[in-house]
Amino acid sequence: MSLPHPGPCEPIDVRPLGARLGDSSSTALFRTDDVEVMRLVLPRGKTVPEHHVEGEMTLQCLEGVVEVRTGDGTQQLQAGEMLYLYGRTPYSIAALDDASLLMTMLRKGENSKDDDD
Repeated sequence: MSLPHPGPCEPIDVRPLGARLGDSSSTALFRTDDVEVMRLVLPRGKTVPEHHVEGEMTLQCLEGVVEVRTGDGTQQLQAGEMLYLYGRTPYSIAALDDASLLMTMLRKGENSKDDDD
């Protein structure tokens, strides 16, 4: 059973989790034909293996510190910092500290509304 997601014009809490970070897990906040937003929760030492998404995306660090690797190099993101990636850019993420991130992806490809046109 899928979890209910907020509808349009409903507030979504993306504040840092603070003391609840260790007990939280990654979750999709909302998804439409064009965009998907997730909160990634990564305990220290956790990695997201290299992969890519079709559309452009942003990673905004809400708390903690992560390392994002791409073919262009390695960037550290700390709370309050954001990174933009072009679509199809291979990337990986490593949590250097307990961290949460807001990931926003433009949806393209076989699940995109554009393919139905």
